[in-house]
Amino acid sequence: MAGKKIAVVAFGAGVTYCLYKLLFSKRSYKYRNPEQSGKENSHPEVWNAEDLKSGPTEALVIKNPSNSLDPQHLQVLLELLHDTEEPFTREQVLVTLANCAAFSVNQDLIRNLNGISVIGSILYDPSAEVKVKALNALNNLSMNVPNQEQITVYLPRIQEIVNTAPRNSDLQLAGLRLLTNMSVTNIYHHAIISSVPQFLQILEDGSELVQIQVLKVLVNLSANSGLTKHLLTLKPPSSFISLFDNCNNRDILLRLLIFIANLKENLKKEAHEDIQCICADDSFYSLLFGNSSLLPQKLASLLLHQDADMKLQAARILTRPF
Repeated sequence: MAGKKIAVVAFGAGVTYCLYKLLFSKRSYKYRNPEQSGKENSHPEVWNAEDLKSGPTEALVIKNPSNSLDPQHLQVLLELLHDTEEPFTREQVLVTLANCAAFSVNQDLIRNLNGISVIGSILYDPSAEVKVKALNALNNLSMNVPNQEQITVYLPRIQEIVNTAPRNSDLQLAGLRLLTNMSVTNIYHHAIISSVPQFLQILEDGSELVQIQVLKVLVNLSANSGLTKHLLTLKPPSSFISLFDNCNNRDILLRLLIFIANLKENLKKEAHEDIQCICADDSFYSLLFGNSSLLPQKLASLLLHQDADMKLQAARILTRPF
C-alpha cells in the first residue's frame, strides 16, 4: 500500500494549497479523456437581465488562478471528493475546483468528467462550510450553458438551502449568487418562481449584501414578461415601499427601480385590466400601480437625482402609461 501523496498546486499570483491526500492502495485512478472545448481561458463573468441597464455583475471566484490543472488532476480531485466524507478535505478540494472553474476550458472538462453531479451531491453534506464551497464551485461552473442544464437538477435543493439557511449567512449568500446566475436567461425561471415569497421575506429583513443579491434574482425574473402576472399577484413585504425612505445604498435602490420598471413595462404587454381584476388590495399590483399607491410620490424626487441611472429608471416608471 502506497503512502499518502501530498500535492501543492500553485495558481500564479495566489498560491492555493490543495491537499490531495491520495491513498493509492490497490486502487488506481483512471484518466478519462474528455472532449476539448477549444475556448480561450478567461475569468468568469455573468451578464444578468438587469445588467442590460446597470452593467456586468461579478462571478464569485475564491482565488484568481492563472493556470489550470491537467485533466488527470481534475479527475483525481473529483474522485477524492466523491470518496471522502472528511469536511476539511472536501473544503480544500472544492476550493481548488472552484478556482479551476474560473477558466472556460475547465468548465467543460469538469462537466465531461461528471464533476457537476459529484459537486451537486455535496449540497447534502451536513457541514454548512462544505455546502458553501460546493455552491461557490457550482456558481463558477454555471457560466456555461451546458453546465447550467446539469445544475438545474439541483435547483430545488439550492432553493431549500437559501430559504432555510440562517439569515445573512455565507450559506444563504452563496445560494443566492448561484440562483442569480441560473436566472440570467428565462430557461429556468419556472423552476425558481415558487421561491419568490421566501425571497421577499429575505429582502425584508436581510442585510444590505443579501438584499442586493435577492434583488438581482428578482430583477432577472421581472425581465420575463411571462411571469408578470404571477409576480404582481404576490403579496409584497410590508416594508417594501419604505425601502425608498430608509435605504441610501445605490445598489439596492437602483435594483428596486429596475424591478418595478420591468414589471410596468411588461404589464403593458399583458391584458392590464385582466390583471387588475385578479389582484388583491395587498398585492404588488395595488402597492405599485393602484390608485392609492404611494410609489409616485416616492419616485418624484428621483427624477432630479444626480445619478443618471437612477433618473432613467424612475422615468421608466413614472413617464410611461400602461
